[in-house]
Amino acid sequence: EDRIRSAELAIFTRLREHAERSLAVLQRCADALARCDVAAALAEVARKQGWCRPVIDDGLALELSGARHPVVEEVVGRGKFVANDCHLDAATSADPAVAGAHPATGPTSGLPDSRTSGPGRLAVITGPNMAGKSTYIRQVALAVVLAQAGSFVPAQSARVGLVDRVFTRVGAGDELARNLSTFMVEMAETAAILNHATRRSLVILDEVGRGTSTFDGVSLAWAITEHVHDRVACRCLFATHYHELVDLAADRPGIRNLTVSVAEQDDDVVFLHRIVPGAATKSYGIHVARLAGVPRPVIARAREVLATLEQLNVSLIERERPAVRGAEAPGRPAPVQLTLFAAAESATLQRLKAQDLDALTPRQAQDLLYELQAAAKRE
Repeated sequence: EDRIRSAELAIFTRLREHAERSLAVLQRCADALARCDVAAALAEVARKQGWCRPVIDDGLALELSGARHPVVEEVVGRGKFVANDCHLDAATSADPAVAGAHPATGPTSGLPDSRTSGPGRLAVITGPNMAGKSTYIRQVALAVVLAQAGSFVPAQSARVGLVDRVFTRVGAGDELARNLSTFMVEMAETAAILNHATRRSLVILDEVGRGTSTFDGVSLAWAITEHVHDRVACRCLFATHYHELVDLAADRPGIRNLTVSVAEQDDDVVFLHRIVPGAATKSYGIHVARLAGVPRPVIARAREVLATLEQLNVSLIERERPAVRGAEAPGRPAPVQLTLFAAAESATLQRLKAQDLDALTPRQAQDLLYELQAAAKRE
Protein backbone atom coordinates (compact mmCIF):
# COMPACT_ATOMS: atom_id res chain seq x y z
CA GLU A 1 0.00 0.00 0.00
CA ASP A 2 2.87 2.37 0.76
CA ARG A 3 4.43 1.61 -2.62
CA ILE A 4 1.12 2.32 -4.34
CA ARG A 5 0.78 5.64 -2.50
CA SER A 6 4.35 6.60 -3.39
CA ALA A 7 3.80 5.72 -7.05
CA GLU A 8 0.62 7.82 -7.12
CA LEU A 9 2.45 10.77 -5.58
CA ALA A 10 5.28 10.49 -8.11
CA ILE A 11 2.86 10.37 -11.05
CA PHE A 12 0.92 13.35 -9.66
CA THR A 13 4.13 15.34 -9.17
CA ARG A 14 5.28 14.73 -12.75
CA LEU A 15 1.85 15.66 -14.06
CA ARG A 16 1.84 18.86 -12.02
CA GLU A 17 5.30 19.84 -13.24
CA HIS A 18 4.29 19.16 -16.83
CA ALA A 19 1.14 21.25 -16.39
CA GLU A 20 3.15 24.05 -14.81
CA ARG A 21 5.40 24.23 -17.87
CA SER A 22 2.28 24.58 -20.03
CA LEU A 23 0.43 26.91 -17.66
CA ALA A 24 0.19 29.86 -20.06
CA VAL A 25 -1.21 27.68 -22.85
CA LEU A 26 -3.72 26.02 -20.50
CA GLN A 27 -4.91 29.40 -19.23
CA ARG A 28 -5.46 30.64 -22.77
CA CYS A 29 -7.39 27.47 -23.59
CA ALA A 30 -9.52 27.85 -20.45
CA ASP A 31 -10.27 31.47 -21.33
CA ALA A 32 -11.23 30.54 -24.90
CA LEU A 33 -13.46 27.71 -23.68
CA ALA A 34 -15.14 30.03 -21.17
CA ARG A 35 -15.86 32.57 -23.89
CA CYS A 36 -17.25 29.87 -26.16
CA ASP A 37 -19.37 28.54 -23.31
CA VAL A 38 -20.85 31.99 -22.56
CA ALA A 39 -21.47 32.72 -26.25
CA ALA A 40 -23.10 29.32 -26.78
CA ALA A 41 -25.28 29.74 -23.69
CA LEU A 42 -26.42 33.21 -24.77
CA ALA A 43 -27.09 31.97 -28.29
CA GLU A 44 -29.17 29.08 -27.00
CA VAL A 45 -31.23 31.34 -24.73
CA ALA A 46 -31.69 33.88 -27.54
CA ARG A 47 -32.97 31.17 -29.89
CA LYS A 48 -35.33 29.62 -27.36
CA GLN A 49 -36.70 32.88 -25.96
CA GLY A 50 -36.97 34.82 -29.21
CA TRP A 51 -34.41 37.52 -28.49
CA CYS A 52 -33.44 40.03 -31.19
CA ARG A 53 -30.16 41.25 -32.60
CA PRO A 54 -29.61 44.83 -31.37
CA VAL A 55 -28.40 47.72 -33.49
CA ILE A 56 -25.56 49.53 -31.74
CA ASP A 57 -24.41 52.97 -32.87
CA ASP A 58 -22.59 56.01 -31.50
CA GLY A 59 -25.76 58.03 -30.95
CA LEU A 60 -27.43 58.93 -27.68
CA ALA A 61 -30.73 57.14 -28.26
CA LEU A 62 -32.10 54.06 -26.55
CA GLU A 63 -35.03 52.40 -28.30
CA LEU A 64 -36.43 49.10 -27.10
CA SER A 65 -39.65 47.65 -28.49
CA GLY A 66 -41.33 44.82 -26.66
CA ALA A 67 -38.55 44.56 -24.07
CA ARG A 68 -38.77 41.87 -21.41
CA HIS A 69 -36.96 40.98 -18.19
CA PRO A 70 -35.23 37.66 -18.98
CA VAL A 71 -35.25 36.33 -15.41
CA VAL A 72 -38.82 37.31 -14.53
CA GLU A 73 -40.05 36.01 -17.89
CA GLU A 74 -38.42 32.66 -17.16
CA VAL A 75 -40.24 32.50 -13.81
CA VAL A 76 -43.72 33.53 -14.97
CA GLY A 77 -43.50 31.73 -18.29
CA ARG A 78 -43.06 32.94 -21.83
CA GLY A 79 -46.17 34.58 -23.18
CA LYS A 80 -47.36 35.67 -19.73
CA PHE A 81 -44.82 38.41 -19.19
CA VAL A 82 -46.05 41.85 -20.32
CA ALA A 83 -43.47 43.40 -22.65
CA ASN A 84 -42.94 47.16 -22.70
CA ASP A 85 -41.21 49.74 -24.88
CA CYS A 86 -38.56 52.22 -23.84
CA HIS A 87 -37.60 55.33 -25.79
CA LEU A 88 -34.93 57.70 -24.47
CA ASP A 89 -32.72 60.13 -26.33
CA ALA A 90 -30.14 62.34 -24.62
CA ALA A 91 -29.72 64.29 -27.88
CA THR A 92 -33.27 65.65 -27.90
CA SER A 93 -34.82 68.60 -26.14
CA ALA A 94 -31.42 69.69 -24.87
CA ASP A 95 -31.09 73.14 -23.35
CA PRO A 96 -28.22 75.03 -25.01
CA ALA A 97 -26.94 75.90 -21.55
CA VAL A 98 -26.48 72.23 -20.79
CA ALA A 99 -23.86 71.75 -23.47
CA GLY A 100 -21.08 73.30 -21.42
CA ALA A 101 -22.35 72.29 -18.01
CA HIS A 102 -20.65 68.92 -17.84
CA PRO A 103 -17.27 67.61 -18.97
CA ALA A 104 -18.94 65.04 -21.21
CA THR A 105 -20.83 67.65 -23.19
CA GLY A 106 -19.94 70.55 -25.43
CA PRO A 107 -18.88 71.18 -29.01
CA THR A 108 -15.68 69.18 -28.68
CA SER A 109 -17.33 66.03 -27.35
CA GLY A 110 -18.38 64.80 -30.78
CA LEU A 111 -21.85 63.87 -29.53
CA PRO A 112 -24.96 64.70 -31.54
CA ASP A 113 -27.08 67.45 -30.06
CA SER A 114 -30.58 68.01 -31.42
CA ARG A 115 -32.87 70.79 -30.24
CA THR A 116 -36.00 69.12 -31.54
CA SER A 117 -38.65 67.50 -29.42
CA GLY A 118 -38.44 63.76 -29.02
CA PRO A 119 -38.88 60.97 -26.52
CA GLY A 120 -36.99 62.83 -23.81
CA ARG A 121 -33.84 61.82 -21.99
CA LEU A 122 -35.28 61.35 -18.49
CA ALA A 123 -38.44 59.44 -17.61
CA VAL A 124 -40.15 59.86 -14.24
CA ILE A 125 -42.08 56.65 -13.64
CA THR A 126 -44.90 56.67 -11.10
CA GLY A 127 -47.39 53.95 -10.35
CA PRO A 128 -48.74 51.52 -7.77
CA ASN A 129 -46.67 49.23 -5.62
CA MET A 130 -46.22 45.77 -7.16
CA ALA A 131 -47.14 47.11 -10.60
CA GLY A 132 -43.75 46.54 -12.22
CA LYS A 133 -41.83 49.83 -12.10
CA SER A 134 -38.65 48.25 -10.73
CA THR A 135 -38.86 45.34 -13.16
CA TYR A 136 -39.21 47.78 -16.05
CA ILE A 137 -36.17 49.90 -15.23
CA ARG A 138 -34.03 46.85 -14.52
CA GLN A 139 -34.96 45.12 -17.77
CA VAL A 140 -33.85 48.25 -19.66
CA ALA A 141 -30.48 48.18 -17.91
CA LEU A 142 -30.11 44.45 -18.59
CA ALA A 143 -30.88 44.97 -22.28
CA VAL A 144 -28.13 47.59 -22.55
CA VAL A 145 -25.59 45.40 -20.75
CA LEU A 146 -26.43 42.38 -22.90
CA ALA A 147 -26.27 44.40 -26.11
CA GLN A 148 -22.86 45.84 -25.35
CA ALA A 149 -21.61 42.42 -24.26
CA GLY A 150 -22.30 41.17 -27.78
CA SER A 151 -25.46 39.26 -26.97
CA PHE A 152 -28.92 39.31 -28.46
CA VAL A 153 -31.42 41.07 -26.18
CA PRO A 154 -34.90 40.11 -24.88
CA ALA A 155 -36.95 42.43 -27.08
CA GLN A 156 -38.68 42.56 -30.45
CA SER A 157 -36.24 45.21 -31.65
CA ALA A 158 -33.48 47.22 -30.04
CA ARG A 159 -31.32 50.19 -30.91
CA VAL A 160 -28.71 51.14 -28.35
CA GLY A 161 -26.54 54.23 -28.46
CA LEU A 162 -23.21 53.35 -26.86
CA VAL A 163 -23.21 53.70 -23.08
CA ASP A 164 -19.99 54.35 -21.20
CA ARG A 165 -21.35 53.19 -17.82
CA VAL A 166 -24.59 51.99 -16.30
CA PHE A 167 -25.26 53.55 -12.89
CA THR A 168 -27.94 52.05 -10.65
CA ARG A 169 -29.42 53.05 -7.30
CA VAL A 170 -31.88 50.29 -6.48
CA GLY A 171 -32.85 48.30 -3.44
CA ALA A 172 -32.41 49.25 0.21
CA GLY A 173 -30.09 48.00 2.91
CA ASP A 174 -27.80 49.27 5.63
CA GLU A 175 -24.14 48.42 6.28
CA LEU A 176 -23.85 47.87 10.02
CA ALA A 177 -20.16 46.94 9.84
CA ARG A 178 -19.39 50.38 8.40
CA ASN A 179 -21.89 52.15 10.68
CA LEU A 180 -23.94 53.29 7.69
CA SER A 181 -27.72 53.57 7.81
CA THR A 182 -29.94 52.61 4.90
CA PHE A 183 -30.41 56.25 3.95
CA MET A 184 -26.67 56.97 4.20
CA VAL A 185 -25.91 54.07 1.86
CA GLU A 186 -28.56 55.35 -0.54
CA MET A 187 -27.15 58.89 -0.52
CA ALA A 188 -23.55 57.67 -0.92
CA GLU A 189 -24.49 55.67 -4.00
CA THR A 190 -26.50 58.59 -5.37
CA ALA A 191 -23.57 60.94 -4.80
CA ALA A 192 -21.29 58.61 -6.77
CA ILE A 193 -23.76 58.68 -9.65
CA LEU A 194 -24.11 62.46 -9.67
CA ASN A 195 -20.34 62.97 -9.48
CA HIS A 196 -19.31 60.46 -12.14
CA ALA A 197 -22.14 60.06 -14.65
CA THR A 198 -21.59 61.57 -18.10
CA ARG A 199 -23.92 62.36 -20.95
CA ARG A 200 -23.22 58.88 -22.37
CA SER A 201 -24.21 57.12 -19.16
CA LEU A 202 -27.43 55.29 -18.39
CA VAL A 203 -28.73 56.11 -14.90
CA ILE A 204 -31.30 53.91 -13.14
CA LEU A 205 -32.84 55.36 -9.96
CA ASP A 206 -35.39 53.48 -7.89
CA GLU A 207 -37.21 55.23 -5.04
CA VAL A 208 -34.40 57.64 -4.20
CA GLY A 209 -35.24 59.65 -1.08
CA ARG A 210 -37.60 57.16 0.53
CA GLY A 211 -35.32 56.54 3.53
CA THR A 212 -35.99 59.87 5.25
CA SER A 213 -38.93 62.16 6.06
CA THR A 214 -41.42 62.95 3.34
CA PHE A 215 -40.43 66.60 2.92
CA ASP A 216 -36.69 65.86 2.89
CA GLY A 217 -37.20 62.92 0.54
CA VAL A 218 -39.27 64.88 -1.97
CA SER A 219 -36.83 67.79 -1.86
CA LEU A 220 -33.84 65.54 -2.51
CA ALA A 221 -35.59 63.59 -5.25
CA TRP A 222 -36.65 66.84 -6.91
CA ALA A 223 -33.14 68.33 -6.81
CA ILE A 224 -31.52 65.09 -8.00
CA THR A 225 -33.89 64.90 -10.95
CA GLU A 226 -33.14 68.50 -11.88
CA HIS A 227 -29.39 67.88 -11.68
CA VAL A 228 -29.49 64.74 -13.81
CA HIS A 229 -31.61 66.50 -16.42
CA ASP A 230 -29.93 69.90 -16.44
CA ARG A 231 -26.25 69.15 -15.87
CA VAL A 232 -25.57 65.47 -16.58
CA ALA A 233 -28.12 65.39 -19.43
CA CYS A 234 -27.91 61.62 -19.79
CA ARG A 235 -30.49 58.91 -20.37
CA CYS A 236 -32.21 58.19 -17.07
CA LEU A 237 -35.13 56.20 -15.67
CA PHE A 238 -36.39 57.35 -12.26
CA ALA A 239 -39.06 55.22 -10.57
CA THR A 240 -40.68 56.98 -7.62
CA HIS A 241 -43.76 57.22 -5.41
CA TYR A 242 -43.27 60.97 -5.05
CA HIS A 243 -46.05 62.06 -7.38
CA GLU A 244 -44.96 65.68 -6.97
CA LEU A 245 -42.05 65.01 -9.34
CA VAL A 246 -44.38 64.79 -12.33
CA ASP A 247 -44.59 68.60 -12.26
CA LEU A 248 -41.00 68.75 -13.50
CA ALA A 249 -42.09 67.75 -17.00
CA ALA A 250 -43.95 71.04 -17.35
CA ASP A 251 -40.73 73.06 -17.04
CA ARG A 252 -38.14 70.77 -18.58
CA PRO A 253 -38.62 69.57 -22.17
CA GLY A 254 -36.35 66.56 -21.72
CA ILE A 255 -38.47 64.97 -18.98
CA ARG A 256 -41.33 62.58 -19.74
CA ASN A 257 -43.88 61.15 -17.32
CA LEU A 258 -44.64 57.44 -17.47
CA THR A 259 -46.95 55.37 -15.32
CA VAL A 260 -48.08 51.77 -14.92
CA SER A 261 -51.69 51.21 -15.89
CA VAL A 262 -54.15 49.55 -13.51
CA ALA A 263 -57.79 48.53 -13.66
CA GLU A 264 -60.03 49.25 -10.67
CA GLN A 265 -63.24 47.36 -9.96
CA ASP A 266 -65.07 47.95 -6.69
CA ASP A 267 -62.45 47.39 -3.99
CA ASP A 268 -60.10 45.37 -6.17
CA VAL A 269 -57.17 46.53 -8.27
CA VAL A 270 -55.72 44.63 -11.23
CA PHE A 271 -52.16 45.50 -12.16
CA LEU A 272 -51.83 45.49 -15.95
CA HIS A 273 -48.02 45.95 -15.89
CA ARG A 274 -48.25 48.15 -18.97
CA ILE A 275 -46.05 51.27 -19.10
CA VAL A 276 -48.00 54.18 -20.60
CA PRO A 277 -47.50 57.95 -20.84
CA GLY A 278 -48.94 59.89 -17.93
CA ALA A 279 -48.72 60.19 -14.17
CA ALA A 280 -50.15 58.09 -11.36
CA THR A 281 -52.55 59.55 -8.82
CA LYS A 282 -52.40 56.77 -6.22
CA SER A 283 -49.91 54.17 -5.04
CA TYR A 284 -52.43 51.58 -3.78
CA GLY A 285 -50.16 50.82 -0.84
CA ILE A 286 -53.06 49.80 1.40
CA HIS A 287 -54.31 47.41 -1.28
CA VAL A 288 -50.89 45.77 -1.47
CA ALA A 289 -50.75 45.54 2.33
CA ARG A 290 -54.10 43.71 2.26
CA LEU A 291 -52.76 41.28 -0.34
CA ALA A 292 -49.72 40.68 1.88
CA GLY A 293 -51.94 39.56 4.75
CA VAL A 294 -51.90 42.60 7.03
CA PRO A 295 -54.71 42.17 9.62
CA ARG A 296 -58.07 43.64 8.65
CA PRO A 297 -58.29 46.04 11.63
CA VAL A 298 -54.97 47.57 10.57
CA ILE A 299 -56.18 47.91 6.97
CA ALA A 300 -59.44 49.50 8.13
CA ARG A 301 -57.60 51.97 10.34
CA ALA A 302 -55.19 52.77 7.51
CA ARG A 303 -58.13 53.61 5.25
CA GLU A 304 -59.50 55.97 7.92
CA VAL A 305 -56.15 57.71 8.28
CA LEU A 306 -55.80 57.98 4.50
CA ALA A 307 -59.25 59.54 4.21
CA THR A 308 -58.32 62.07 6.90
CA LEU A 309 -55.10 62.99 5.15
CA GLU A 310 -56.85 63.34 1.80
CA GLN A 311 -59.42 65.65 3.37
CA LEU A 312 -56.63 67.89 4.62
CA ASN A 313 -55.78 68.34 0.95
CA VAL A 314 -52.30 69.70 1.61
CA SER A 315 -50.04 69.69 -1.42
CA LEU A 316 -46.35 69.90 -0.64
CA ILE A 317 -45.34 71.06 -4.08
CA GLU A 318 -48.04 73.72 -4.32
CA ARG A 319 -47.05 75.15 -0.98
CA GLU A 320 -43.34 75.06 -1.77
CA ARG A 321 -43.75 76.04 -5.43
CA PRO A 322 -42.23 79.58 -5.17
CA ALA A 323 -38.97 78.13 -3.86
CA VAL A 324 -39.05 75.12 -6.19
CA ARG A 325 -39.50 77.32 -9.24
CA GLY A 326 -36.61 79.52 -8.15
CA ALA A 327 -38.76 82.58 -7.43
CA GLU A 328 -38.46 84.76 -4.37
CA ALA A 329 -40.79 83.88 -1.53
CA PRO A 330 -40.22 86.50 1.21
CA GLY A 331 -41.91 85.79 4.48
CA ARG A 332 -42.90 82.28 3.45
CA PRO A 333 -44.12 80.44 6.56
CA ALA A 334 -42.24 77.46 7.91
CA PRO A 335 -43.54 74.01 6.94
CA VAL A 336 -46.39 72.75 9.06
CA GLN A 337 -46.41 69.23 10.48
CA LEU A 338 -49.63 67.45 9.58
CA THR A 339 -51.55 65.86 12.44
CA LEU A 340 -54.45 63.47 12.70
CA PHE A 341 -55.43 64.79 16.11
CA ALA A 342 -56.98 68.07 17.19
CA ALA A 343 -54.43 70.48 18.64
CA ALA A 344 -54.93 71.48 22.29
CA GLU A 345 -56.32 74.97 22.73
CA SER A 346 -53.90 77.52 24.11
CA ALA A 347 -54.45 79.08 27.52
CA THR A 348 -54.84 82.46 25.84
CA LEU A 349 -57.67 81.22 23.64
CA GLN A 350 -59.37 79.53 26.58
CA ARG A 351 -59.21 82.76 28.59
CA LEU A 352 -60.63 84.75 25.68
CA LYS A 353 -63.54 82.33 25.28
CA ALA A 354 -64.34 82.45 29.00
CA GLN A 355 -64.29 86.25 29.23
CA ASP A 356 -67.62 88.12 29.47
CA LEU A 357 -66.86 91.04 27.19
CA ASP A 358 -70.13 92.83 27.94
CA ALA A 359 -69.11 93.18 31.59
CA LEU A 360 -65.88 95.05 30.79
CA THR A 361 -65.40 98.78 30.72
CA PRO A 362 -63.53 100.25 27.73
CA ARG A 363 -60.41 100.61 29.88
CA GLN A 364 -60.65 97.01 31.14
CA ALA A 365 -61.19 95.76 27.60
CA GLN A 366 -58.08 97.59 26.42
CA ASP A 367 -56.01 96.20 29.30
CA LEU A 368 -57.30 92.69 28.56
CA LEU A 369 -56.36 93.07 24.90
CA TYR A 370 -52.80 94.03 25.83
CA GLU A 371 -52.54 91.07 28.21
CA LEU A 372 -53.82 88.60 25.61
CA GLN A 373 -51.43 89.98 23.01
CA ALA A 374 -48.47 89.57 25.36
CA ALA A 375 -49.56 86.03 26.24
CA ALA A 376 -49.97 85.12 22.57
CA LYS A 377 -46.44 86.34 21.82
CA ARG A 378 -45.07 84.16 24.63
CA GLU A 379 -46.84 81.11 23.21
